[in-house]
Amino acid sequence: MKSRLAYALAFGTLALPLGLAARGQGTPVGFWNTISDADGKPTAVVEIREINGELSGVVRELLVAADPADSVCGKCSGDRKGQRIVGMEIVRHMRPDGNQWSGGEILDPENGKTYRATMKLIDGGQRLVVRGYIGLPLFGRSQTWLRRTVHD
Repeated sequence: MKSRLAYALAFGTLALPLGLAARGQGTPVGFWNTISDADGKPTAVVEIREINGELSGVVRELLVAADPADSVCGKCSGDRKGQRIVGMEIVRHMRPDGNQWSGGEILDPENGKTYRATMKLIDGGQRLVVRGYIGLPLFGRSQTWLRRTVHD
């Protein structure tokens, strides 16, 4: 009896992290490399997090700026005007919508414009297709972000 209990505890202890890791792949929550449309190289690290049932995304690191600490959003308006890009919330109010997230917005810090947005996981949760648009999703563009691994 004691050996069964010990086995169950050991198996449960080992299986829990695997289950949590698998669960994390079904949601965009985590760290993502944004990719340049021009050269296909990573440009920033964005952390997607869930707060009160909504997803938001914060720039955690700039990978291409000459001096990331001094990079500010000079073309932004409202609460983001003149704010440092590192630490800035660029994705707001994304809610589950079937097999994707929608209803929110994404900011392009390069031009200061905000777009309606959708997000959808592909490739087993390793890629995130982020689409920004004005009016209808048909009139927009998509970027594919890459999930960061422990080794990135």
